[in-house]
Amino acid sequence: MKDKIRELAKRSNGWGNIYWKQWKKVKTKFKELRKLGVEKEKAWICANMQNGNWYCGGYFVLQTAFNNKKLRELGYPTFTEFYLKVCEN
Repeated sequence: MKDKIRELAKRSNGWGNIYWKQWKKVKTKFKELRKLGVEKEKAWICANMQNGNWYCGGYFVLQTAFNNKKLRELGYPTFTEFYLKVCEN
């Protein structure tokens, strides 16, 4: 199980990276980050970053915007929840 989790973690730099790739324009990134509760200044800085998706997915603003509570609302399990579900079966 640990190997499967490590493999999944290697492929993704967090669930925020999935959404980041979908938000193509700066205006969209800014608007969506604000909806997630990110401060205006931090959202603007993050939305205007010219780094690649991998770097931005690991950026602290996205990591805090997509916390476990928000991920559950969006329908994504955390690795811990997934692990516990698999171990029960």
